[in-house]
Amino acid sequence: MQHRAREFATLIVAASVVAFAPSSAAAQAPKDPAMAALYENWQGQINFITKAAEEMTEANYAYKPVATVRSFGELIGHVAGTQDLICAAVLGEKQPAEDAIEKSAKTKAALVAALKASTAHCVKAYNIPAASGTASIDMFGSKSTKFGALTLNAVHDGEHYGNIVTYMRMKGMTPPSSKR
Repeated sequence: MQHRAREFATLIVAASVVAFAPSSAAAQAPKDPAMAALYENWQGQINFITKAAEEMTEANYAYKPVATVRSFGELIGHVAGTQDLICAAVLGEKQPAEDAIEKSAKTKAALVAALKASTAHCVKAYNIPAASGTASIDMFGSKSTKFGALTLNAVHDGEHYGNIVTYMRMKGMTPPSSKR
């Protein structure tokens, strides 16, 4: 996964690809064009995840399409926990356990609050100076760069937004990305 993240970082930074992001994201976007492109890609995904988390009913937070996968609530907790871990690494902070939020937050209110807190934490990470983006950091037991970690975060969020879309469709809901 680290190799894939580095490849995505190179593509994103080189091409300055911008994903769907609301105008409020632009106010917090980094001034550096490469960092802004990376931020916008992540922001589009996390905004959709947050809207989905807010729209899903409390009762459906326990929903699992099959017994062998995470519930909707566990998925939201996983995204929040992974964001905290990755963004802490980028910021040079102690990395929390990836599953800390998934194991501790059990209600919709707690999970949405944790997701929003991890997103605010990541806004700081996406606003690091571009010159520090190539600095080496430890991620999941191997070396990466800050650019690589931030790209991994965006890719990871996008991967799980795909899961969220499926869960919502199975519950007869329209996902946020289809409402535009």
